[in-house]
Amino acid sequence: MADDAVARAMQAVPRTGFLPHSQRPFAGADHPLPIGQGQTSSQPSTVADMLRLLRVPRRARVLDIGAGSGWTTALLAHLTGPDGEVLGVERHARLAEWGAENVAATGMGWARVEPARPGMLGAPRPDGWDRILVSATANRLPRELVDQLAPGGLMVIPVRGRMLLVERHANGDVRVSEHGGYRFVPLVEN
Repeated sequence: MADDAVARAMQAVPRTGFLPHSQRPFAGADHPLPIGQGQTSSQPSTVADMLRLLRVPRRARVLDIGAGSGWTTALLAHLTGPDGEVLGVERHARLAEWGAENVAATGMGWARVEPARPGMLGAPRPDGWDRILVSATANRLPRELVDQLAPGGLMVIPVRGRMLLVERHANGDVRVSEHGGYRFVPLVEN
């Protein structure tokens, strides 16, 4: 594994504490693991790829969609540092509650997991998000998420099995680039 901020975050926030007890012996395996409600904890190499594409700076405001057990939320919080803000949203209420407990146990109070609001994709905020990570595959690039990006913001989202990097420029223009094929659980779009 590379020696960079993402690798250090993954060492500091191991997947083990974000897995059901029955799956913890397999935490080091590089494949998805079930976490309940038909959802998975993504394989570590995929998470690392996504986080490297996202290029999370210190003090960033980050939205984590499909937070599940809270592992990616905690990784993002490690990357932003205590002056950042990380909100994980999860559509399965029981997973959101468990994810919130897992993130709270890390002591990184600038990160939290909440249930997704019914009928809403993402979590709009007045100034937008500096970074958005989506850990579920969409059928199309959701305009409502692009609109939640702050000027200069980046979003990483799988769309129809292709990993996309969405860049919103300061002038409002949006650039989309493709970065390989990946498999995820489906994103429930409104």
